[in-house]
Parts: sequence; C-alpha cells; structure tokens
Amino acid sequence: MYGKGDTAVRALDGVSLGVAKGRFVAIMGPSGSGKSTLLHCLAGLDRVTSGQVFLEDEEISALSEKDLTLVRREKMGFIFQAYNLIPMLDAEENILLPLKLAGKEPDHDWFDRVVDTVGLRDRLRHRPDELSGGQQQRVAVARALVTRPAVIFADEPTGNLDTKASAELLGFIGDAVEEFGQTVVMVTHDPLGASRAERVIFLVDGQIVDQMPNPTPDKILDRMKELGD
Repeated sequence: MYGKGDTAVRALDGVSLGVAKGRFVAIMGPSGSGKSTLLHCLAGLDRVTSGQVFLEDEEISALSEKDLTLVRREKMGFIFQAYNLIPMLDAEENILLPLKLAGKEPDHDWFDRVVDTVGLRDRLRHRPDELSGGQQQRVAVARALVTRPAVIFADEPTGNLDTKASAELLGFIGDAVEEFGQTVVMVTHDPLGASRAERVIFLVDGQIVDQMPNPTPDKILDRMKELGD
C-alpha cells in the first residue's frame, strides 16, 4: 500500500507466492500491474504494509533495516536492467565486491567456475567502459552468483540488451539454475525470456490471475494479449 486515505494505492492485493529452492520463476503482467513492486517486496527492498515475506525459514518482513541489509548481502543476489557496476573497478573487482563488503574471502574454485560459466575469463581486467552491454550484464550475473545466494532477483535483466546478448544472458541464468541449483525470480516483459523459466506468474492490478508451467513463447504471448498488454 502506497499513500494514505483517499490517495492510497494498493500496489499488491492478496498475493500469495511460493518459490521452491532451485527453481526459475518469471513474473509477467501489463504495465503497472505490480511486477517490480512484488519483486522488491520479496527482496525486502520495499516494506510490505500487511502480510509476511519469508526467505527459507526467516521472516524477512519482520527484520530491522540493519538485519535486512545483512540478509540481502549474504542470501540474495540482484540483477537489474541497469548494470550497477562501479566504473573505476575492473570486472573481477566488481564481481568480488559483495564479498569484500561482507569482509569475506572468495572461494577461488567457485569464482573460477562462475567466471567460466558466464564466459568472462578474458575480460576480468577490463573496466565497465571497456565492455559491451552484454559483457557488463554478464559481470552483474557473476556478481550475483559469487556469494552463492539463496535466491537471485532479476528485474528486466535483458531490458538494455540486443537479441543475441539477451539470449546469452538468459542462457547463463538457466545454466545457474540447472548446474548450481540456483533459485531465480525474474520480472520480464519478454515472452522469449520468460519461456526460459519453469513457471510464469501473471499479475494484473496487483493480483495473481494465472500461472503457467512449462511455458512457451507462443503460449505466453497469447496469454499476455488476453491480459491486455
């Protein structure tokens, strides 16, 4: 709920969603349906005004801001449409930044595996302005994976990428689910991208109106047309 009284807006209304460990779920819906708000609530970036949000067995919606920051740092990875890389750091330093902020030493074997999975081995010494958009987003994916988070939240991760780079990025995310058992929740408007997920959640006016297991681009597109986007 945003605002109060007559100006209050109910961004999400009675949403109940569970995501099993090691699953890839996409969230879709018309513009203004509450997709990003739902993702932000799940990640603790926005506070819910009612209801509860759990990560594993912990109710993150009841945590203080300090404790929530620690949970986000240790148990969540984030991939946004904007790459959010630090310009003065090279790719390797950007990838390892969450571990550095947490005061943790990297697992070098895991780092190598992640870097090879996203194909960045020959770009580790390059700064963001020396990388293409697709390569920068691969750095963001590696940064999200390197901490071995319980869940990765992706908000329109292919929004700034061309078709080829988008396909590559979604392939990397899919590999993380299949090879590493990573849990991923992704907001997207792209039927092709959403078809990579195991399940698509359709949101309209802040409510879940449908779910689609084993989605295909054509089935998603048809359902989105029915929903008015």
